Amino acid sequence: MDASDEDERILRRRAQATRLASTGQRVGYALLGVALVVFVFGMATGLKSTETTIVVVCLAVAALVLGPAIILGYAAKAADREERTGRTGH
Repeated sequence: MDASDEDERILRRRAQATRLASTGQRVGYALLGVALVVFVFGMATGLKSTETTIVVVCLAVAALVLGPAIILGYAAKAADREERTGRTGH
């Protein structure tokens, strides 16, 4: 495997990581939105255990998904930035 093949493989993996991070962020923020809407609806109608369960599950899953997605997104962006500026960082 020569250097151009290795570079192409790295770029493909980085693009895959960027897509995964973007999807994870969309899902995580959507879950936060659902939790907010259900909470407001529940507060307006007398919060029941069903709404409470939905809010708690949405918040828990959002926390599990968003953390790694945000970190992966920052890592991919940093790698792109390093690639553009050169390996020395100047």
